[in-house]
Amino acid sequence: MRDLVSILDGNTFLVSDRRGDIEPSQDFPTGLFSFDTRFLSKWVLTLDGQRLHALSMDDAESYRTKFFLAPGEPTHYLDAKASVIRSRAIVGSFEEELTVLNHGGTDVEFTVRIDVEADFADLFEIKDSRQKRGTTTVTVSDGQLRLTYRREAFHRETTVTTTAPAQVDADGLTFRIRIARNSKWTTRLHVSSVVYGARGEDIRTTLPYGGSRSANAIRAEQQELIDRAPKLGCDCEPLAGAYRRSLNDLAALRYESIALGVRLIAAGLPWFMTLFGRDSIITSLQVLPFLPELVPPTILMLAGLQGHRVDDFRDEEPGKILHELRYGETAGFEEQPHSPYYGSADSTPLFVILIDEYERWTGDAALVRRLEPQVRAALEWIDTYGDLLGTGYLWYQTRNPETGLQNQCWKDSWDGISYANGQLPGFPRATCELQGYAYDAKIRGARLARTFWNDRAYADRLEREAADLKRRFDRDFWIADRGYYALALDADGRQVDALTSNIGHLLWSGIVDESRAGKVVEHLLGPRLFSGWGVRTLAEDEGRYNPIGYHVGTVWPFDNSIIAWGLWRYGYREEAGLICDTMLAASRYFEGRLPEAFAGYTRDLTDYPVEYPTACSPQAWSSGTPLLLLRVMLGLDPQGEHLIIDPAVPPGMGRVELLDIPGRWGKVDALGRSRGPTDQPDGS
Repeated sequence: MRDLVSILDGNTFLVSDRRGDIEPSQDFPTGLFSFDTRFLSKWVLTLDGQRLHALSMDDAESYRTKFFLAPGEPTHYLDAKASVIRSRAIVGSFEEELTVLNHGGTDVEFTVRIDVEADFADLFEIKDSRQKRGTTTVTVSDGQLRLTYRREAFHRETTVTTTAPAQVDADGLTFRIRIARNSKWTTRLHVSSVVYGARGEDIRTTLPYGGSRSANAIRAEQQELIDRAPKLGCDCEPLAGAYRRSLNDLAALRYESIALGVRLIAAGLPWFMTLFGRDSIITSLQVLPFLPELVPPTILMLAGLQGHRVDDFRDEEPGKILHELRYGETAGFEEQPHSPYYGSADSTPLFVILIDEYERWTGDAALVRRLEPQVRAALEWIDTYGDLLGTGYLWYQTRNPETGLQNQCWKDSWDGISYANGQLPGFPRATCELQGYAYDAKIRGARLARTFWNDRAYADRLEREAADLKRRFDRDFWIADRGYYALALDADGRQVDALTSNIGHLLWSGIVDESRAGKVVEHLLGPRLFSGWGVRTLAEDEGRYNPIGYHVGTVWPFDNSIIAWGLWRYGYREEAGLICDTMLAASRYFEGRLPEAFAGYTRDLTDYPVEYPTACSPQAWSSGTPLLLLRVMLGLDPQGEHLIIDPAVPPGMGRVELLDIPGRWGKVDALGRSRGPTDQPDGS
């Protein structure tokens, strides 16, 4: 992903190589995308038939990029008599200004060519290499190239125009130009993508931010959001850089929902530019102390789409919170169940947790009262449909074996849940962190019932159920001879005994018995799980361990932020600080932007964190990670109308000052300072 360049605004994004070219790829979705459809699959520039090479690039802003290019091989740069500048932006549509400069002493003729294709592929078709079922037509008229795709009522269109005269054909645009010595030639290319609705209109134009916008408007909107966040002053440049980058990326990842027309944070570019139950909730928890106003739209969207029936195709059940919402062709024709899809067992308890945490920070009692039916339905789902075997645990097994997700926890790849010897358990499965989330949801639901719904009997019942769950969980999941909690229970109640990062989520939930916490912490920070850059998803001596396996050995920043939060909750402040310190040290190698995941290699083996090859970047809950780490280091915790500040800044980090932290208390400042000399984390 680091060899690719992305720009985005709202619902539209573009991914190209470092020359600005787009070519079909089996490994990664390059192209121009909007609402899960690819509107450009090829966009290749040549000068006199030659591909260009990158000299430099300016991608400081999320919605526009400038490429500086030269023809010929890289070794010929010094002799280049011409150069090219591609300035592009996503401003509702895709616009590119193309400038060719003649550096020679005589007039020169050039042939400039842009090859264009639009395959209108759905993101799921790219992942699965599926063939299109509709029909694409290409028309050329009045200097305009129009590519249209139809499949019954599904209608998408790409139109390419230019300000300079061009020879337009079905495969692209050709410019035959003459440039005087030491002069330049410029044209502006405009690519519009149309998402047709039932009445023949572009559905995006009905949204508040759906039409074309100027670059200044985009910049102003993003800056206004960033300016509302607390101001960070610190001695640690990696922390300062990661904080700035996180706020910029979170501002850029916002998109508009067709369903409600509200601004939400997409889960990640390029695969997940949509609403995800789990990802969106955890990102909301991370950003809550910084930009609480971003949270209510997500809560309301999830509540509005809460399951209300049994639908095997979509894994929908009454009270269940969605996993993923898509707008593409495969969802529209029910070749995929994502309209929306409910295949996650954790988004429902996490929904309850988020609503409670949101009220604790903001004091928004009206929202809690408004959503009482949805919260009750979510808690009811945990004890009914969620308890597939009637054992009092939260289990999962897809209702849709053809297209449903097998693993419906956060480690949702096919091999993400395994025994220590590498074998895979059958279904249903009850992973440990699901029980922690259910426990926490009941505790928090009890607070909401007692404080806002005037239902003490229900609150008492939820607290009894939580206490019973905690007791049974310790009995059934604890592996006494190894000193950690099992990853899961299989359908026969046997322990799935792999050592994983999931046990850190148990600390965050509070389900861990105090007498067990020390052992859990030892394993989390021990050499089997801790790489030196962070906690691995799977211990390095387990059967399926792979340092570059998606959920079986990589290090996930969001996962580590939750673990740090859990360590803080149980009073292990030094250990939490170590996680914070190593994550921030890793961020330096990614220019402040923590990726979705990076390799689990031991730190002394690679000297720098190795990015997972197809990691999303930016990804929302990775962008939210520095924010949650900052909360942990400063010990921020809302208590009634006050914010408790109890800092424990890692050694060498120096001063950390966060000003104007918003909440029900108004705005307050927090200051922490580490002991010992102030040294920058250098990643060594």
